[in-house]
Amino acid sequence: MIILIIVAVILVIMGIIILIGKGDNLIAGYNTASKEEKAQYNIKRLRRLIGGLLIALAPMMFLLNGEDTMAATWSFVALVLVLCIVVVILANTWAKKK
Repeated sequence: MIILIIVAVILVIMGIIILIGKGDNLIAGYNTASKEEKAQYNIKRLRRLIGGLLIALAPMMFLLNGEDTMAATWSFVALVLVLCIVVVILANTWAKKK
């Protein structure tokens, strides 16, 4: 339980850092992209998307609270997987400059 709380707090802190604009280097792929590749993205939208994902993942950690069943674990994995797929699609459509 303590580990879940620590991970949730870290996710929220990272999400807040990204949302306030100080954590662009925490966005995977964006930190290593060239200037030309970075210019293709609307960084404000990308920050909102990734920061929101991290903050949304924090309460999901508590879905596993006290549940030691395989069904709870797979439900959590499926939910996170679907959420991450949606974020990847949005990052490549909504967060790109037209």
